[in-house]
Amino acid sequence: MPENQSEEKKKSPAKFPEEIGGKEERKIKARQEDRSVWFGLGMFGIVGWSVAIPTLLGIILGVWLDERWPGPRSWTLMGLIIGVILGCLNAWYWVKRESSRD
Repeated sequence: MPENQSEEKKKSPAKFPEEIGGKEERKIKARQEDRSVWFGLGMFGIVGWSVAIPTLLGIILGVWLDERWPGPRSWTLMGLIIGVILGCLNAWYWVKRESSRD
């Protein structure tokens, strides 16, 4: 007898209805949720923009500071790094918020 069949016989028949009930509940919950491909694309867009906007703002601020107060360090590079860090934290917040709705 293959291993799968021997494992199936080892399961008690009383657990079978519980297992089926659990699967059915998950299926019903999945059908009720309105998460489609569009939801995934929207989430992808939110994450993308939540990183891109702070990054661009950091670069713009850095260029402006470099024009006003030139020095040995690049304000543009610092603005880029700070913008990316803030953007990633922002994206993490959005993803965490959406995943907690489940």
